[in-house]
Amino acid sequence: MPLTPIIATLAYVLSPDGGSVLLLHRDKRPDDIHFGKHIGLGGRVERDEDVLTGVKREVEEESGLIARRLSLRGTVSWPGFGRRGEDWFGFVFRVDEFDGEPHQGNHEGTLGWVPRERLYEVPMWASDREWLPMVFDDDPRPFHGVMPYRDGEMVSWSYVR
Repeated sequence: MPLTPIIATLAYVLSPDGGSVLLLHRDKRPDDIHFGKHIGLGGRVERDEDVLTGVKREVEEESGLIARRLSLRGTVSWPGFGRRGEDWFGFVFRVDEFDGEPHQGNHEGTLGWVPRERLYEVPMWASDREWLPMVFDDDPRPFHGVMPYRDGEMVSWSYVR
């Protein structure tokens, strides 16, 4: 069966000193699939935009920041991830330079800087721990992974670099 995913972007914004990551704590809507979790900034790519334009738009909408220097760190295919089993395909970016100051958050959650050494202490999707280290490592090669989901749980994880 061909993959017909929802195309999305996900961005991890580093503080100017590189010591913290801006995360959105999805704490405002109990019916949210991400409720209670800390996630990067991002969302669906619109029909009339490329992924770079999409990630920049999402960063600005969700934080008020203007992303200036971004790098594509990888892609993840999440077959079956959606609430009704929809397939998602994400382009994962790291934002190393930006303009502006982040606002407090939006209708989905609260924004906050999390120290990199404490990143894995905050509630997040357990599966994010599989690929998130590659977003911040020094290997310039992007990763490309597949992470199938069933009934809201990760089934497996594989990737190439």
